[in-house]
This record gives sequence, C-alpha cells and structure tokens, in this order.
Amino acid sequence: MKVAGSILLDPQKLVAELKVRAEALGFDAFGIARADARPDLPDKLAHALAEDWHAGMDWMAETEERRGDPQRLWDQAHSVILLGVNYGPETDSMRLLAEKDIGIISAYARNRDYHDIIKGRLKELAGLLARRSGADVKVFVDTAPLMEKPLAEAAGLGWQGKHSVLVSRAFGSWLFLGAILTSAELPVDKPHVESCGSCTKCLDICPTNAFPAPFRLDARKCLAYYSVEHKGQIPREFRAPMGNRIYGCDDCLAVCPWNKFASISREAKLRSRAEFERPALAELAQLDDAGFRALFSGSPVKRIGHSRFIRNVLIGIGNSGNADLLPAILARLDDASPLVRGAAIWALRRLDPARAEAIKLDRSGRESDSDVRAEWDGPV
Repeated sequence: MKVAGSILLDPQKLVAELKVRAEALGFDAFGIARADARPDLPDKLAHALAEDWHAGMDWMAETEERRGDPQRLWDQAHSVILLGVNYGPETDSMRLLAEKDIGIISAYARNRDYHDIIKGRLKELAGLLARRSGADVKVFVDTAPLMEKPLAEAAGLGWQGKHSVLVSRAFGSWLFLGAILTSAELPVDKPHVESCGSCTKCLDICPTNAFPAPFRLDARKCLAYYSVEHKGQIPREFRAPMGNRIYGCDDCLAVCPWNKFASISREAKLRSRAEFERPALAELAQLDDAGFRALFSGSPVKRIGHSRFIRNVLIGIGNSGNADLLPAILARLDDASPLVRGAAIWALRRLDPARAEAIKLDRSGRESDSDVRAEWDGPV
C-alpha cells in the first residue's frame, strides 16, 4: 500500500491506527470485509422483492442491482470497513406497553438522528484512511443502497438474527451501522457465526406475525414499517396491535436474550431525552405542525411529518381505553388532513361507540374524502 512519496505502509499498522481513531471518535465496533464477501446477497434480495416483503418501499426494487453488490454501487470498492455505535436504551420498550396513556417511541429515535451524529465521524475516519493509504474512499450511513447488516456479519461485528437485525455478543440488538467503502486492499476480519441457536423469542413476540420464516421479515405486516414508512391510513388489522407504539416497534429487538450483555449507550446524543421517554398521548395530540417540528427538531421522528405522527398518536389513543382522552379525538375530527380525520374517527369509535354513532350522520355527510367517510362504517 502506498502513501505520498511512494512510502510503503504496513496494512496491519494502518488498520491498528484506524481502530484506535475509531474508538476515540465514539465507535464501539470495528470490522473489515471484502466488498465481494457476500455473493449470496443478490439472490436473497431478489427473493425478498419477488415476495413483496418490501411493501411500499419501492426504492428497494428501484436500486436492486446496486443494493445487492457493493461493487455495482462503486466499481472501485475492494474493502468495506463496518463501524458500529451502541445505542443501548435506558428503558425497556416492552415495559412501556402497559402504560397505555403514553406513547412509545422506538429506542433509536429518542434523541438525535444517528445519521447526523455518525456521518461526520465516518468522514474523519475515511479521511485518515485516504491520507495514510492514498486510496479512494466513500462513506455511507443508511444513505445509499448498501446492505450494511450482512456486510457487518461478514466483517465480524455480529450476525443477522432471526429478526433480521444485526446481533452483537457485546451490544445485543442495539448497534447503529456505518460503512466506509475503499479501493484499498485491507486485511479482513473473520465472519461472525450465526448464534441464535434454537431461540425464537423475537419471532414469537411479534404482535402481527411479520416473520414468514426465521431471518425473513415481511414489511407488509410490520408495525415499524406502518408507523414510520407507510404514508396512508394504517390498515385496520394492524391498528389494535399497534397499542401505544407511535413511532417504530422494538419488540423483536428488546426481547433478544443477547441484550443481557448490552450496555447503555456512552453517546450522550443517543441517550433518551426525558420528554421522549414517556410522552403523554393527550399532549402529543395537541401538537400543531410548528409544535411538532420544534419538539422533534433533530430527531428521526420529524421526517414522517405532522399528519402521520398525529395519525399514530390517535391510534394509540384509540387503543388506550381511556375515555378522558376523548377531547383530544374530537378536536381532530375536523383536521385539515384526511389522514388525521380518518384516524380520529377510528379512535372515537373505539373509545365511545355510542357517541360516534350519534354524530356519524352529520360528520360523514359533510366529509369530502371517500376513505375518511368509510372510517365511520369499517371494523374497529
């Protein structure tokens, strides 16, 4: 490997320097794989797409060729450095399910957006690699069609569990991943062996049976998909199972036995903000667009927008069984967003069927959106 002045650099020493710098930058896991270490990925991706497991995430199909092969994404890639940041939460989301008057925000979204935190650090590490080796580099934090989880498995950071998420012996299911592709030929780490054994806790806990088989996830049944990615009304059959999950779903991650070795994140910007730990559904339902943007500034939650967020909150209220939350529902029946109005109708019918029936004729007769009108008569 050459640097400026054609001085040969020992690859092992370079990797050792990169590891030290990575730890200083706040990365908790480091591994290297060849860019072509997973030739099985194109077939696995094609199968998932053929089964429509990607649901409405059309971008997965649109980028299939590049997503399945890092060297299709960048033909100069020889090695890939995988970095992990522990975001182990202080609070177990499973315990919050019983507190029906509060909303559960997925552990990864209870503070700053990890993309913003990690990207700059990846660039700094990649810059060090480029200066020491003279090689070209590219950095990725879930911003390009790169399958980080199987590559992280190849790089020895952990293994993809039966819930499809990377599992680490040291950090359980709580690792954010970033990647550096490089034209440098670097010494690689040993791939991690799958270590789930006979355990199926992550599959069994899923409230919507979103796993057609171990290691396979069908987004068409996934609450995390519907509460974050889905732009329309939540399908009726998934509303009651959502419970009070208002952004994401951690069930399959939180139940993993390997989490007993996990620790709380050392990164202050990833630790839960107090207002995101147990936010009251009644207060969240009152947020206008400006209030929503202010509260979730810098948070991943902000990207779903006000209407989708209030949709989720109203589903949570409808599942709460608490009639004291009826004013929050009634205030949204005339909301400007059809998405919000539809969710409000469903929540009203769940909490107070008699009251819903009493105002049904007047409200449904004035409703211009056919999908919203249908909410007055559909199953709850």
